[in-house]
Amino acid sequence: MSEVLVLVDAVDGKVTKPTLELLTIARRLGEPSAVVIGSVDAGPLKEYGAAKVYTVDDADIKDYLVAPKAEVLAQLVEKTSPAAVLLPSGGEGKEIAARLAVKTGSGLITDAVDVTAADDGTATTTQSVFAGNFTVQAKVTKGTPIITVKPNSATPEKADGAGTEEEFAATVSDAAKTARITASEPRKASGRPDLSEAAIVVAGGRGTGGDFAQVEAFADSLGAAVGASRAAVDSGWIAHAFQIGQTGKTVSPQLYVANGISGAIQHRAGMQTSKTIVAVNKDEEAPIFELVDFGVVGDLKTVLPTATDEITKRKG
Repeated sequence: MSEVLVLVDAVDGKVTKPTLELLTIARRLGEPSAVVIGSVDAGPLKEYGAAKVYTVDDADIKDYLVAPKAEVLAQLVEKTSPAAVLLPSGGEGKEIAARLAVKTGSGLITDAVDVTAADDGTATTTQSVFAGNFTVQAKVTKGTPIITVKPNSATPEKADGAGTEEEFAATVSDAAKTARITASEPRKASGRPDLSEAAIVVAGGRGTGGDFAQVEAFADSLGAAVGASRAAVDSGWIAHAFQIGQTGKTVSPQLYVANGISGAIQHRAGMQTSKTIVAVNKDEEAPIFELVDFGVVGDLKTVLPTATDEITKRKG
């Protein structure tokens, strides 16, 4: 059975949920092999089916941007001839994937929401394209399939793997070290899940009038991440890090609640693959209602506090 390389994403040494999703998907295509750059707790990798764990010393990598990681993966592709390489579909993951595709002369598919094995065993992806107006299936026809997968595209499923650790001595070229990280600071803890991988996202738009208090309170009652439309960000009501859409982040949670968001195509492009979509808007003609599973016509400043109180009551 061919190996499937999975680039491990970790925060503070802990494997993230999107990595566990990738390991689950990798088992559909072959034998998952996790690629760990730096030091992480490898226990969950074995628990979720990693047959092999390649560990790479990050001494020549951690002080630089993505180019060294792409070189590491390219050398592993040459060594293992994998059936596919899976990466999380964030900003860094997509840039690494693009560089890797160039280095290996392979095809690249980004922002997949599903990956399955075709009859001939090759990886077939499902994507939402053209601002979410079309769903397409595609597969790579040249080289090794390089695929980035959106978080929340699969439910992590445990499957004991051998988890055999193997040190991989990668050679990082001087050319890959031209962009150096000169300073960094830890992200301020918000107490909420990361927007890109949250299972529930509560977003606010122009209809908030700049007051996100009701949106944040409702999100906290659900244990959700907070997001925003471009209109709210451009108005200076909330930081760009919370923006969802074509020029912001792409999310695919189990539940997406849009509050005071009209539903412009640019915003829909960033959240249309959400499993269940709920909208609260005063305008019953708002385009967002064409997309939703459940819609509430009303003032979010009235609807959200009522919903928050009811959720809190039931949790209590």
